[in-house]
Amino acid sequence: MKSMFATKSIDHLKAEAAEIGEHSLKRVLSSRDLISLGIGAIIGTGIFVLTGQAAAAHAGPAIVLSMILAAVASGLAGLCYAEFASTVPIAGSAYTYGYATLGEFVAWIIGWDLILEYALGAATVAVGWSGYLVSFLHDFGIQFPATLSAAPGTLVTLADGSTVTAVFNLPAVLVTVLVSVLLIIGISESAKVNNIIVVVKLFVVLAVIACGVMYVKTGNWFPFIPENTGKFGEFGWSGVLRGAGVIFFAYIGFDAVSTAAQEAKNPQKDMPIGILGSLLICTLLYVMVSGVMVGLVPYAQLGVPAPMAVAIDAAKAQAGTGFMGTIVGAMPFLVKLGAIAGLSSVMVVMMLGQTRVFFSMSRDGLLPGWAKAVHPKYRTPYITTILTGIAVSIAAGFTPIGILGELVSIGTLLAFVIVSLGILALRYKRPELDRPFKTPWVPFVPILSALVAIGLMAGLPWHTWRRLIIWMILGVIIYFVYGRRHSTLRNAGH
Repeated sequence: MKSMFATKSIDHLKAEAAEIGEHSLKRVLSSRDLISLGIGAIIGTGIFVLTGQAAAAHAGPAIVLSMILAAVASGLAGLCYAEFASTVPIAGSAYTYGYATLGEFVAWIIGWDLILEYALGAATVAVGWSGYLVSFLHDFGIQFPATLSAAPGTLVTLADGSTVTAVFNLPAVLVTVLVSVLLIIGISESAKVNNIIVVVKLFVVLAVIACGVMYVKTGNWFPFIPENTGKFGEFGWSGVLRGAGVIFFAYIGFDAVSTAAQEAKNPQKDMPIGILGSLLICTLLYVMVSGVMVGLVPYAQLGVPAPMAVAIDAAKAQAGTGFMGTIVGAMPFLVKLGAIAGLSSVMVVMMLGQTRVFFSMSRDGLLPGWAKAVHPKYRTPYITTILTGIAVSIAAGFTPIGILGELVSIGTLLAFVIVSLGILALRYKRPELDRPFKTPWVPFVPILSALVAIGLMAGLPWHTWRRLIIWMILGVIIYFVYGRRHSTLRNAGH
């Protein structure tokens, strides 16, 4: 039992991070690249898809408050992640931090949990990407087969008002394959593509804010917090909480920056900048764009796969045919193009994060050795990238976006709880460690971070908790059947 909670030496982790050779990852990322990776991961399905759904079903105009609450939870956790990333600059994110502070079993639980965040996160984004692509093609008169555009059993409404039942989401699978190929080719190439895409979608979000704010109808903001329907989570203050739990997905991504620690040029300095910088920029944009969206149209109309496009269509109708009408008239096209590009970059970072977690778990013996294989030419974990691509393709092709989004949120919040508690454990156990970045106001910030994350988890539906519990039980079984017996730390006599 004691070996299950054995921790990995910080010095050993740092030695692994400094390793250079054909089996190591390539250090090529600057602080600017890391901020871009964070923005690339954060601005995606949350703002382009889930914001409207959370407003329509849970928070109404108070989605702005949900955004702020989710940002507070993310910011508190971000401070904890920044300290860990500078102290333990190695691939693996929360998994590695848990191994260094709370022991092997807890680390396995986190690693298994992170699959819900990164792999299913990528699948969620792929489904959103598919919706915007189909809409984009429709604008050019190209009708993508409806039966191949959504998860099995999903009713898809056609242009004439009739409906068909989907059998498979082909676009979601195709984009997953393309992202997998990009990640195999190399981290440097992936970062360059991501940087270009980030510029595009930042322009789109800023354009939506600039154009939309001129046509906001303030009446749409009232009542700001719609009266609760009698059910928890359906408007009222409980709806704000439920909305924050759902929209929390919009902030997922800053922690994925920490998975690239072994590919950063100067991780001790650059990782905190990448994590906190990307989170701050995106929070400001999110609050503004969500306020504009619920001001342009009644919140009930935003419960669609492409809510930002609906909001811009409303602005377009008000703009008329003059100069501004021409400018705003081009926005639906730009929004869809920006969403397609933006969601692609989110997938890049999510799938990158997942493969790096698998890489670290394999090095520790908790997963088979092939999971740590590095391509001799590209220096990327290519086998895990291929397998991750297959798993994400299956999830994206056959699972509705609502289920995926809630699973990603609860999985990420659980990781935040453990990372926050890990900061307290490491401060107590190893106060002498060099910490290039320190979480301020310890123990207040880590404790508050854990409590806020738990509160957001409590706001999620029971069926999401049930799926999390089943997933965790499966993970525990795999640990005792394989991981515990093959653990390098345990077999070394620790």
